[in-house]
Amino acid sequence: MTKRNAPARTLAKQGADTIRASETNPPVASELAGSALDIRAMPAEGRVRAVIENIAPAVDDGRFPIKRTVGEEVVVEADCFTDGHDALICLLRWRHESESDWHETPMRSLPNDRWQASFRVESMGRYRYTVVAWVDAFLSWQRDFRRRVEEADIRIAALAGVELIEQAAARATGDDRAPLAAWAARLQREQSMAAIQACALDAEATMLALRHPDRQWQCVWPDEYVVWVDRELARFSAWYELFPRSAGDNGNHGTFDDVIERLPYIAGMGFDVLYLPPIHPVGRVRRKGRNNQLVAAPGDVGSPWAIGAEEGGHKAIHPQLGDLEAFRRLVAAARSHGIEIALDIAYQCAPDHPYVAEHPAWYRHRPDGSVQYAENPPKKYQDIYPFNFETDDWRNLWLELRDVLEYWLREGIRIFRVDNPHTKAFPFWEWAIDDVRRNYPDAIFLAEAFTRPKVMHRLAKLGFTQSYTYFAWRNTKQELTEYFTELALGPGREYFRPNVWPNTPDILTEHLQFGGRGAFIARIVLAATLAASYGIYGPAFELMEATPREPGSEEYLDSEKYQLRQWDLSRDDSLAELIARLNQARRANPALQSDRGLHFHPTDNDSLLCYSKTSADNVVLVLVNVDPYHAQSGWTELDLEVLGVEPERPFQMHELLSGARYLWQGSRNFVRLDPAGAPAHVFRLRRKVRSERDFDYFL
Repeated sequence: MTKRNAPARTLAKQGADTIRASETNPPVASELAGSALDIRAMPAEGRVRAVIENIAPAVDDGRFPIKRTVGEEVVVEADCFTDGHDALICLLRWRHESESDWHETPMRSLPNDRWQASFRVESMGRYRYTVVAWVDAFLSWQRDFRRRVEEADIRIAALAGVELIEQAAARATGDDRAPLAAWAARLQREQSMAAIQACALDAEATMLALRHPDRQWQCVWPDEYVVWVDRELARFSAWYELFPRSAGDNGNHGTFDDVIERLPYIAGMGFDVLYLPPIHPVGRVRRKGRNNQLVAAPGDVGSPWAIGAEEGGHKAIHPQLGDLEAFRRLVAAARSHGIEIALDIAYQCAPDHPYVAEHPAWYRHRPDGSVQYAENPPKKYQDIYPFNFETDDWRNLWLELRDVLEYWLREGIRIFRVDNPHTKAFPFWEWAIDDVRRNYPDAIFLAEAFTRPKVMHRLAKLGFTQSYTYFAWRNTKQELTEYFTELALGPGREYFRPNVWPNTPDILTEHLQFGGRGAFIARIVLAATLAASYGIYGPAFELMEATPREPGSEEYLDSEKYQLRQWDLSRDDSLAELIARLNQARRANPALQSDRGLHFHPTDNDSLLCYSKTSADNVVLVLVNVDPYHAQSGWTELDLEVLGVEPERPFQMHELLSGARYLWQGSRNFVRLDPAGAPAHVFRLRRKVRSERDFDYFL
């Protein structure tokens, strides 16, 4: 990558309709007097002939940034053309927000006047990019010169070339000027046709001339598009959710120190993010009882999402969990295990939250003067007061909510799972997330928003790093194929990073309620391999908790949202070991660390889902039986070109969950998957090659 400083005159004005160059013969007033033409309707510079259109990627015409992580490439395309048949030069221009000068790299021509180039993002924060193009007289001359056949044309064209080369020499500085001047002189004195042609098309001299183009009539696309660059964990992560208050023994309320003792178990399964539901004091007024009962019994702990009591609010810690020092111990201990703590940000209050008395204007009030509690008819949340983002005091509300984030950022937290962000004002999120990132570019925000598609996508555009999805309710082969094709290959891939969860404290799907062990295994394999980021609510998931509160409900019976639970982590049927092998496979295979490179392969059985993910030479192929009740068998129809496999050569399939190895050849291969045993296979494809010693081995 070469860093070039464009001439000052070309950087002064960067809009296609505002670029100006020094005009040697500007019109004088007398020449315009009486003219029927209105000079005010003319463009600022009429000699700019290059046209730039349809730059991609661009989210809503550049209104929002695209997203990448450190080390990834940004591939940019644009339509670039001009009138007539003159040659164009197109450049991709980019810079990090901390840089004042642009980097530039040539774009290559694709069919139909499409041009393409790429750059790599090396630092967190914002990058900007745009496209530059101009009609290049030297390149046009040389291209036409190659096609000339008549001697008179060649001699006249050579003289035109001498003039263009001399102009390039005049623009050149340093050691380039003399060789260019010498080239022009040599071309002028050559006599034979062969010598003239060879001199005019001298490759080394041509490259020298192209380093000093005439850019005075260049077109610079007037808008600068933005790439927001996150750290790798924004793209590739495995989340584990647990309730700290259930980490205690013998029915005791858990503490942060109890969670520290649980860390080796979580790290052993391979998770790198530990997400804690709200850790703040729980309200006592209108506290919910077990199984969401309206009236709490003595000793009921209430919902942690009913935030705030006399002990404090969003900047306080529930006394039974520990104090701030205990929390700091947890953060440090987690880090020593390769785990980051993610905190829940739930912008809502219990009736006895200090905000309610201190800032009554931040809430809606009913006609009787009482504060309006949260509702999503027919559901009612009497223990929660939502904020009113239309309050006249909205500025102070925004500042206080932003200060909640700042408080935990200062405590070393960089990951936030945000509860129901779609019920808060969109402008607030855009402002707050942007403000946080100015000082904490490594901050990650996960949007918990099971809502309408356009709302989910708007939140991602506004700055949320990752987003919950509809994965929990996509179960059939067709549903999964269509949905993940959209996520991986649709326009949202530039800004929407899915984080898929087979279960949450709010979601126990019918598929898991009745599918048994086979359903749990299939869903965790799908989550861990279809998406680069996924999460589970544990220990409910690995212990296959499947009892709903009532028939037709997706809520758990005896939900941790309202009571303490005790979990037997030593159960023989636990899926913890399987999950550990899955996460190990994810870390060992770059193909599973990105949402790109996904390709679905046909099978002749609609209960068998087959897909691959590819990153350079790393190929992972996954087969899943989406029927949790019956064994299914069938034939694959692999796209060997996508897999990089020659049809006539065998290839090895290394099963990463069991360690087994199979030898396959061709696109059609027979598979059988049984929910009672192995409802899924995760294969690493190893191509068979011939070594220099003339024997076969696998890569």
